[in-house]
Amino acid sequence: MAESDTVLSALQAGVLRLTLNRPDKLNAFNEEMHLALRVGFERAHSDDTVRAVLLTGAGRGFSAGQDLGDRDPRNHGAPDLGHTIETFYNPLLRLIRSLEKPIVCAVNGVAAGAGANIAFACDITIAARSARFIQAFAKIGLVPDSGGTWSLPRLIGEARAKALALTAEPLDAETAANWGLIWRAVNDAALMDEACALAARLAAGPTKGLGMTKRAIQAAAVNSFDEQLELERDLQRQAGRSGDYAEGVTAFLEKRKPEFKGR
Repeated sequence: MAESDTVLSALQAGVLRLTLNRPDKLNAFNEEMHLALRVGFERAHSDDTVRAVLLTGAGRGFSAGQDLGDRDPRNHGAPDLGHTIETFYNPLLRLIRSLEKPIVCAVNGVAAGAGANIAFACDITIAARSARFIQAFAKIGLVPDSGGTWSLPRLIGEARAKALALTAEPLDAETAANWGLIWRAVNDAALMDEACALAARLAAGPTKGLGMTKRAIQAAAVNSFDEQLELERDLQRQAGRSGDYAEGVTAFLEKRKPEFKGR
């Protein structure tokens, strides 16, 4: 697709920064923004110069979820929301989960509906203290999507997952961190500095091993203990043959800073 200003993309020092950029709509998703964000994550998969991704939103919010104006039944009749999910949301979530590079998400302000669940799907999510997470689907008679019904009970348990999904009550960033939905809540003014520093640190690290670590942790949700032990064995075999492992050990023995290449 042609370049779109609905998602700003910038690569610096191995970090691909993707910024949702419809601030007048609280970065609500329309089809153009969906496709632009997908292009960004597809680049992260295919471009070896991308070592980590930083996802955030422009303006005073991360994302309000789906732009309901695009799915207004008064204008378009009953929409096929299953088609919307299959065509736009599911491919995006699969790209996020399958990317064997670290993804940092910086949540500035509200993250509602799909916006919240996309943030929860990222590897390390940091939120401003003013941020709020809302499972807004219950307000309009819908079911949580973008992996919400999968990630919420796994991260915080069935009781809390049901309460958030059924009441649509906002959850503040501090509570989200305490419950384990996100990694950390930070002062608003420090959010982007902390997120950028973390993404840069990950990008400079042994990203081949980090990617395999991500794969292993995600697999634990469905693997038996024995299956997980076998996966660890197989991945460690690969990691031990990598250039990053050789560099890490050599740098340790030579008492110098390693220069990892992600290979």
